[in-house]
Amino acid sequence: MHPPQAQWELPFFEPHHREMAPRLADWAAQQQVDEADDRAACRDWVARLGQDGWLRYCVPAAHGGALPALDSRSLVILRETLAFHSPLADFAFAMQGLGSGAITLAGTPAQQAKYLGAVASGQKIAAFALSEPEAGSDVAAMATRAVARTGGWTLDGTKTWISNGDLADFYVVFAKTDAEAGSRGISAFIVDAPHPGLKSDEHIHVMAPHPLATLRLHGCELDNGAMVGPLHGGFKLAMQTLDIFRASVAAAALGMARRAFAEALAQAKQRKMFGQTLGDFQLTQARLGEMSALIDAAAVLTYRAAWQRDCSATQGAGTAAYTTAAATAKLTATENAQRVIDMALQMFGGRGVQVGQKVESLYRDIRSLRIYEGASEVQLLILGKAALR
Repeated sequence: MHPPQAQWELPFFEPHHREMAPRLADWAAQQQVDEADDRAACRDWVARLGQDGWLRYCVPAAHGGALPALDSRSLVILRETLAFHSPLADFAFAMQGLGSGAITLAGTPAQQAKYLGAVASGQKIAAFALSEPEAGSDVAAMATRAVARTGGWTLDGTKTWISNGDLADFYVVFAKTDAEAGSRGISAFIVDAPHPGLKSDEHIHVMAPHPLATLRLHGCELDNGAMVGPLHGGFKLAMQTLDIFRASVAAAALGMARRAFAEALAQAKQRKMFGQTLGDFQLTQARLGEMSALIDAAAVLTYRAAWQRDCSATQGAGTAAYTTAAATAKLTATENAQRVIDMALQMFGGRGVQVGQKVESLYRDIRSLRIYEGASEVQLLILGKAALR
């Protein structure tokens, strides 16, 4: 089963995107990964994605990447295609980019040389440690502290909901370097694993299994070379990193929706009911039509957002238009995908909720995308504030 390829002919994409997409689709369709153990599966996916060159799209060419700079449209194609075949493959790919994104944007030459090539080859697994028990959407409320000492910093605090937790080879950890300055007092640090003072073995089990853990930092001593970007520049750096990947979250949702639609189409053509197929019923046809329209609406908004981000990056334009476009895409694609997958599952009847069915796993996989990297409610606030300006 392959995702459709016609969408890459839209004017948002360049010839190199259209050349890459079918190669990726063929590659992804051939991969057979045992996903019974999500941590082992993620290691396997990172190794495969690195070995066959796909992780090179997570870093710039100067450090072993495929393109001169991070390209949102390439990320969108990769995440949509991977999510169509395996949401866990999409997760493994995305975390390599998100976990190393701050180093790409603001790392020193030494940091970039040490980590980015290893990320691109799959030799190091990356993680992005921002969220805390009392600081999710409200990043400024983080309680993790970094206190200056001779020659470096000491980190203390707790990070949770950390993707690749207890799996990553390094974490980009955000901590308060000025406790009274709110979001203006946050800095970013690289913490290698294992490291004295870092505990990462508290795994978090969720409805769609993928590696999550709580990190505890207690007397975690780092030298000055561990800081990424300027002192107190961590909040801006975190937001810049998330901005690059926000449109790709929409693409992951889009890939899952397309897979659910493909499964629903196959079911409609094959399922016999009352002497005809399920697809012969007008109610089924109307439902498929609704699913198709929801997917197309999400696709155009997702591709537009990625195109705007790439244009703003290459032309040095402001990011306000991209920020609202990305929020629109992330909101619409994740919410629409939830509806599409729910409708697809309904078409399978009782079999749709049977563990092992693709629509059943998609139903669990999609739910978290409406929350992470900016919940739907946060996207609504972004759009509402933009409308009032």
